[in-house]
Amino acid sequence: MYRATRAPMGWNSYDYYDTTVNERQVIANAEYMARHLLDYGWEYVVVDIDWYSRDAGKNREQFQYAPFARVEMDEYSRLLPCPERFPSSVGGKGFAPLADYIHRLGLKFGIHIMRGIPRAAAHRHMHIYGSERTADEIADPYSICSWNPDMYGVRPGEPGAQEYYDSLLELYAAWGVDFIKCDDICRMDAESAKGEIVMLRQAIEKCGREIVLSLSPGPALPEEADFYYENANMWRITDDFWDNWGSLRDMFDRCRNWQDKVRDGGYPDCDMLPLGRIGMGFGEERQTGFTREEQKTMMSLWCFFRSPLMLGAEMTKLDDWTLSLLTNRRILSLLDDSCNAREIYRDGNILVWRSEKKDATEEYLAIFNVSEFPNALCPKPFIRVAGGSVTDMWENVEVKESAALEIPSHGCMVLDISAGSNLESAGSNLESSIDFAGR
Repeated sequence: MYRATRAPMGWNSYDYYDTTVNERQVIANAEYMARHLLDYGWEYVVVDIDWYSRDAGKNREQFQYAPFARVEMDEYSRLLPCPERFPSSVGGKGFAPLADYIHRLGLKFGIHIMRGIPRAAAHRHMHIYGSERTADEIADPYSICSWNPDMYGVRPGEPGAQEYYDSLLELYAAWGVDFIKCDDICRMDAESAKGEIVMLRQAIEKCGREIVLSLSPGPALPEEADFYYENANMWRITDDFWDNWGSLRDMFDRCRNWQDKVRDGGYPDCDMLPLGRIGMGFGEERQTGFTREEQKTMMSLWCFFRSPLMLGAEMTKLDDWTLSLLTNRRILSLLDDSCNAREIYRDGNILVWRSEKKDATEEYLAIFNVSEFPNALCPKPFIRVAGGSVTDMWENVEVKESAALEIPSHGCMVLDISAGSNLESAGSNLESSIDFAGR
């Protein structure tokens, strides 16, 4: 199993384009990433759902996924890019020309897939590459995604089922795919989902290409943490995450449930970052609903928890402030350098997370004000430093001894605590060094 050495970072088309992204738009975002974000670790460009549909986005006010849509498909039941939206795919080239262009930019290319085999292929009794079986013989007609009607589940153990997944990955590897987001599979609603995850992982291992496997949607099952790690690189711990404070506040609880299950190469996934301009494909293009303080809180939690980072914005419309949020090297370094993040304190106003540098030379402390009131911490000194140094990682300034730290509503402060600092708030006696409101 390929193991990504860090939580993957990139862009996904869904939050802005929904089902309608086209080749020109993907290229524009890839070029922006190469110019402005690649140097900071952002590298994956992922084409999300319905890239094969000729009817994507039609009658959007009535349904998100057109029932029995016309889909592009080869003779072996494998979906292909819609040629009207991805003209470089014409002539059986698939995503290879687009992936090649993205690779030349120094980036990596990814696609979204749905669990299973196209229903259209089963209805037509189409062939499976490498097998005498046909699509209808491996499909389970009772296994249909509740929100997307394109696919039937594949029956694990049925002759031809593994060959079908093998043929998909052989095709994707030939295209140059580096990342696969597989949907309708992570929470294992369908009886066949667990077996299909295994078949997908086995197909990736056979294809000869290093491909990151991302499982959606969540919530993933904490009791299956070892299974996810054995078969994937990242797995969603939430359903679709959007730009409202309630969802962000809830993510602290989800991260706490998974804090003991984060390992190098296997990452519980907090979902995409709905920053900048989003929602065009949904008919409501808008600036993110998060305040600036909430955006910093989201980035801090995702990085502290070492979640994958997938930006949902239309990157060509990013403003300077949002770009600065995405290029703070100190905060992003937590993805590489930190480990053992965990919540160490909570009350009605404040949540505190602690982690440590992998080489044990530093510790990190994140303090989140989740209340509706500014400065939920008492406005009096609470940090006591004796030796060493403490640095505010967002502002890149040293925190002085006996500093009074005031945190806005829904805001946060992330501290880098050097070795040699006698700072009780970084250890077990947290409350002795932090004065909380009402104490």
